[in-house]
Amino acid sequence: MKLRQEILKVLEKNARTEWKELAVLLDAPEEDIRNEVSAMEEEGVICGYHTIINREGTEEEKVSALIEVRVTPQRGMGFDSIAERIYKFPEVDSVYLMSGAYDLMVILTCKNMQEVANFVSMKLSTLESVLSTATHFIMKRYKDHGSVLAKRYEDTRELITP
Repeated sequence: MKLRQEILKVLEKNARTEWKELAVLLDAPEEDIRNEVSAMEEEGVICGYHTIINREGTEEEKVSALIEVRVTPQRGMGFDSIAERIYKFPEVDSVYLMSGAYDLMVILTCKNMQEVANFVSMKLSTLESVLSTATHFIMKRYKDHGSVLAKRYEDTRELITP
């Protein structure tokens, strides 16, 4: 079990870590590493591998939004059924059950603000269990999944002293 946790720790920081490097880092046979990763993929512990993209460095324009959603939980299913309906929409990147003022947090990526508005008004708000929504546009990402995206701010003003 310790090997499993160590593998996850390394892969979470860099999913592109090669088998040989993992074996050296964790002082374990490469075959054991491969078998453990395969088992975790089959069990659903490892659900996917992703690349974090800083859209400011590309020509592709996308808009990300965080949508707070209040819902009525369904008898016998709680929030799971409505969350599943929401995460099946292709625009949706993430859905989280939250504590606090709202129940679900939905993060989505669209071509522009109008597409986000259309998604909220035509798809999300029309779902039977949805009571209310609040949309927040993500203006700039500084850090995402542990990776710093923004360049460090450097004060370039000239220092003037009396």
